[in-house]
Amino acid sequence: QVQLVESGGGLVQAGGSLRLSCAASGSIFRINAMGWSRQAPGNERELVARIFSGGSTNYADSVKGRFTISRDNAKNTVYLQMNSLKPEDTAVYYCNADIRVTVLKTSDYWGQGTQVTVSS
Repeated sequence: QVQLVESGGGLVQAGGSLRLSCAASGSIFRINAMGWSRQAPGNERELVARIFSGGSTNYADSVKGRFTISRDNAKNTVYLQMNSLKPEDTAVYYCNADIRVTVLKTSDYWGQGTQVTVSS
């Protein structure tokens, strides 16, 4: 069984910063890509940022230059540093990871979500 546990959400004023963390635990053979998505009320879930096992990254256009994704492979943890936050960044942020749990089996896992609220 694999779990992803997120932390670091909260309430911040526009222009402020937050750092999200997501730690994976359980039966993990190898973690491939890790990422963050978000979902605002009435909207579909959208990919925010993604980081691959080799360190390459990609970002949604709306967060480029403001958000930075990173990972600590030794800790099975992914981070999202969010700077210059805007009210439109308000959403529930979800961590996800593509995890190889055995030599033959890879599955996609999601965290429970953490609320980020940016006030104007």
